Amino acid sequence: MPKNLNTSQAVLIAPNIYWVGMHLKNDPFQCHPYLIKNGDESILIDPGSMIEFSETVRKVKSVMDIGSIKYIILHHQDPDLAAAVPEIEKLINRDDLQIVTHSRMSLLIKHYLVTSSYYEIDKQDNHLVTSNGFRLEFLTTPYCHSPGAFVSYDPNSKILFSGDIFGGIDDSWDFYADESYFDKAKQFHQEYMPSKDIFNYALGKIEKLDIDLIAPQHGSMIEKRYIGKLIKDMKSLDCGLYIEEKYNRELMDTIDELQKKEHALKERNLLLFEQSKRAEIGEMIGNIAHQWRQPLAIINTSLAILKEKNQVDMLTKDEIADKLEKMERRITYLSETIEDFMNYYSPDKEKSWFSVHTAVEKALDIVNLEQNNRGVKINLLLNSEYKIYGLINEFVQVLVSILSNASDIIVTKKLSNANITITLSRNTEFTALCIADNCGGIGDENLSKIFDPYFTTKHKSIGTGLGLHIAKMIIEENMGGSLRAKNIYDDNNKKIGAEFIIRIQNEN
Repeated sequence: MPKNLNTSQAVLIAPNIYWVGMHLKNDPFQCHPYLIKNGDESILIDPGSMIEFSETVRKVKSVMDIGSIKYIILHHQDPDLAAAVPEIEKLINRDDLQIVTHSRMSLLIKHYLVTSSYYEIDKQDNHLVTSNGFRLEFLTTPYCHSPGAFVSYDPNSKILFSGDIFGGIDDSWDFYADESYFDKAKQFHQEYMPSKDIFNYALGKIEKLDIDLIAPQHGSMIEKRYIGKLIKDMKSLDCGLYIEEKYNRELMDTIDELQKKEHALKERNLLLFEQSKRAEIGEMIGNIAHQWRQPLAIINTSLAILKEKNQVDMLTKDEIADKLEKMERRITYLSETIEDFMNYYSPDKEKSWFSVHTAVEKALDIVNLEQNNRGVKINLLLNSEYKIYGLINEFVQVLVSILSNASDIIVTKKLSNANITITLSRNTEFTALCIADNCGGIGDENLSKIFDPYFTTKHKSIGTGLGLHIAKMIIEENMGGSLRAKNIYDDNNKKIGAEFIIRIQNEN
């Protein structure tokens, strides 16, 4: 660009876009208003103070009728940018004149006695489109240096009207910046931008634009060839609080402390990951042991009976066949349990529709409540037609966990008149299976903890605390249902037993 521009006249910086400012001799703080000629919806940007008022008006009139201005953009509320607006309003003299600004600033601008209505960018999707299709886009740059500060971008000319950002302070002012402009802009930004972080947030937005020319409110205009490096230099600039030595020292100490904590956190997370994997393996082994204990006890009992009767020559072929068949069923269950746990976390497990009635019968056969506990009565209120969607073996494991706990309680308390009622019901949303007993219920202090991992009231030799925890995971995570427990009370509000309720949502 030529260095001998006549700044005593309006300067054309792009088609229909003019600098209409005033060169203040020996003043390092040059202020720049701009004019976008757009028919009777022309736009005046940052008109300035009363110091430049006469020159700005003269230059606008040299380009067009000042009454053609419909919009006045104010990038912030300071007097060096906005003080002349009331006098300019009088000269424009049109009822539809609008002040384009942010709602955070319109509250302050009114104190200049501005009378026009406001076009608040944050309430207009951050853009302005005139009736002939001319468009301006606005990017908010909060606290640079005003809370409601913003910049304006013309996507047609690729000019950024940047307000305070990229402003410079220099006694020997040049209309266009050169490669040394950062040194002139450095002091202004150090003093007027509140912090490096806030300033970089604004620069991050700006650098995404395709810009051919930056037209700031102060300093010199910046051509495309200098923009990339200038933004890079600006990003590394310490400004605002960062130039305070005490704050900068405290900030660096804070950053150092955060880095140390981040490193410690990474090491802790790695340790927790390793511990969680070990716990996961232990949990799986513990739950297998829980599921195996009852069938193994039955197999062991059957073998002892066979061995004892064999010694006294009392075995019949039918009895041998019956015992072997029962042991075979339980060995099959043990094998299926291993398969289920091996595939527990597999994402491609094949689900299917299965009969709840069939699953209940299979679980009862495995636990063998009536044979192991004399006097136990099982009441089944089931509908063989009700089916749910999932993995039947996993569902059987859930029932085995619940029924095995009931069996352990019956043995521990030596109950002779235990009743277990299993009820299946369905409504439009859910299929519900309820397992209720009269074994005295769950302690109030334990009711909220029975599904927690490793919680058990049993001796460690017979309980791991994993059965009900895994049961809840199967129902709620694998089958998308719910499993809960509650106590049952009689008419005199005496606790008589517990009830486990499984609800599975009906598939459409």
